[in-house]
Amino acid sequence: MNPDVPANSVAELVAYAKARPGQLNYGSGGAGSSLHLAAAVFAQRAGIDMVHVPYRGGAPAIADVLSGQVQVMFSDVVTMAAQMKGGKIRSLAIASNVKLPTLPNTPTVAETVPGFDTSSWWGICAPRGTPSEIVNKLNAEINRGLADPKIKQRFDEMGVLILRGSPEDFGKMIADETAKWGKAVKFANVSED
Repeated sequence: MNPDVPANSVAELVAYAKARPGQLNYGSGGAGSSLHLAAAVFAQRAGIDMVHVPYRGGAPAIADVLSGQVQVMFSDVVTMAAQMKGGKIRSLAIASNVKLPTLPNTPTVAETVPGFDTSSWWGICAPRGTPSEIVNKLNAEINRGLADPKIKQRFDEMGVLILRGSPEDFGKMIADETAKWGKAVKFANVSED
C-alpha cells in the first residue's frame, strides 16, 4: 500500500478502513482479475468497505499506488520487490496462508483475517485422454525437477512456493480453487459485460 496510509499492520489497515467506509481505494489490473478478487474477498472477510478502481493492466495500478491515487492493492512479490526495498510501498502481509522464505518477518493476512488465502498458482496439465502412465511419468519428473536445490532457490528468490504432489492432488486443488474463486466472482459481482 502507499506509505502515506497510516497503517503498519493488517489490523491497523482494517481499523483505518472501518473508520472511513468507502473512502479507501484499491487498484487492480482489471475487473475480475485474481488481484481484484483477492482484494474483494479481503474486504468482505475483514468487514470493510473499499472502492475498487480497475485498471487496464497491473502497471498503471502500481503507478497510482505509488503516487497515492489509490491506497492499496494486492500484488505478487516479484512485481513489487524493488518498490518494497526502496520504501516506495509498504507491504503489510502475504495473501497466502503460508509465509514466504524471502519475507520471513512478513505476516500472513490469515493471522488477522482467519481463513484468508488468495494465493495464485501455476500448474502443468496434459491434454484430456493422455494415458495415465505418461501423466505419472511427467509428474514424477516434474516433482524431481522441483526438488532440485537450485530450482527451489530460484523460486524462493521470486517469492514462489513450490507444491509437489500427485495428479490426483492437483485435480483436487483445481476443483477446490474453482469453487473458491467462483464464490469470489459472485461476491465481487463480476460479469462478462
